[in-house]
Amino acid sequence: MTTITPLHHIRVALDRNPYDVVIGDGGLARLGQQMLDAGVQAGRRVLVVSNPDVASPYGDACLNSLRAAGFSVELLVIDAGETQKTPATVAEIHDAAYNAKLERSSLMVALGGGVVGDMTGFAAATWLRGIQVVQVPTTLLAMVDASIGGKTGVNHPRGKNLIGAFHQPRLVLIDPSTLNTLPEREFRAGMAEVIKYGILGDTALFEELEACPDPSTPAGLGSERLSSILQRSAAAKARVVAADEKEGGLRAILNYGHTFGHVVETLCGYGTWLHGEAVAIGMVAVGELAVLRGSWNREDAERQRRLIQSAGLPTAWPDLAADAVLDILQGDKKVRDGRLRFVMPTSIGTVEIRDDVSRDEILSCLERLKG
Repeated sequence: MTTITPLHHIRVALDRNPYDVVIGDGGLARLGQQMLDAGVQAGRRVLVVSNPDVASPYGDACLNSLRAAGFSVELLVIDAGETQKTPATVAEIHDAAYNAKLERSSLMVALGGGVVGDMTGFAAATWLRGIQVVQVPTTLLAMVDASIGGKTGVNHPRGKNLIGAFHQPRLVLIDPSTLNTLPEREFRAGMAEVIKYGILGDTALFEELEACPDPSTPAGLGSERLSSILQRSAAAKARVVAADEKEGGLRAILNYGHTFGHVVETLCGYGTWLHGEAVAIGMVAVGELAVLRGSWNREDAERQRRLIQSAGLPTAWPDLAADAVLDILQGDKKVRDGRLRFVMPTSIGTVEIRDDVSRDEILSCLERLKG
């Protein structure tokens, strides 16, 4: 007798268009039914967007599930990776949407990592002035962060994700079994976002990861801890998004590590570092800035560094010209009224948003990071 793993539902309780994050092994085979349960009518046209590494092992399961539920489905396979996260690739999705005759009642499904999710979400937000999108993340980073919250977009040569829109999904479906084929480097990159949630407000999660002998692989974490991580991270993201959908205040804390991380990605070249790797470097950097300002103690900064290293992630700041760093920081999306905004730790489990960081403090921090 076949045992069906129960699916865990986490509500993203937005005032308008709330939706569920559904987590469970074997969930991909139940995607079609979950979309019906979410109120999507059978017979709708669906464009599934994926990349070769994901479409090969999981494309058929996705398409078969959707067709069995009565949807009319087409598959588009695109090249992914940060270097492909451009308006030109979104245009490919738009072309496929036209050829598939997608209507305003149609949907797009993003089957892949954060890059596929971001581009498909942006394409859905801009096709016919906005059609629905379903996120089916297959990387750890996308599962715990990118697929939840409605941030979509592509990169500009001068900065990451400068072109985009808020466009909430109709449903997020997370099947942890898809992590079985995820390269180890990609898994470690996702752990950066998990560690981030520990710093932001889940001290117990941080301590649990500290106690884990090897948090750098699914096997090292174990299935129970991995399931707990997915659920706790998704719930944390859902709470913040529900409280501040379009980053007017609280949601900005989710950018912890990202301000310096985006500098690393932009100046080192998209694709040199995976997003999670750059965020890990960025967390160490902003931690050093907080120590410099006296708002965080050295012991906690070292605990963060050690955990990041134990997850197999980089911590060293690359050799970047200070003037170039300042230039990219000033063009960051989080700049408000010309003032840089940093999410800075005050303890493990609490952060604050500061916009009073001076140019000299940043330069001093960069000098410290060289050591």
